[in-house]
Amino acid sequence: MKTFSFALAPEKLWQAINPWTFYQQGAQIGFINIDLGSTPAPETEQTILDEVGSYGRQIGRIGDALEVLLKHLPLEKLSHDELDTLAVLKGQLAEVRQIKERQGR
Repeated sequence: MKTFSFALAPEKLWQAINPWTFYQQGAQIGFINIDLGSTPAPETEQTILDEVGSYGRQIGRIGDALEVLLKHLPLEKLSHDELDTLAVLKGQLAEVRQIKERQGR
């Protein structure tokens, strides 16, 4: 008697979870396409991310530096719109600081 064989999936299942790998392969994550943009020097950008810090860490440090400058610069000559813009930034920086504190960072 002949045996019947039926497979619902390939014998070997493999999935990359590194988003850089997805981008380089031109793959799609689920139903969401992720476009990390183009850069003239992807190797340099990857090295910076690996050795300096993630985009979030770099932006966080820029925010910290801006807070220091805002504490020491005269802001009296700024328009109401400019002051509002700085107030929004200060609010966001405070929110980030609260989240970091809440998570013990």
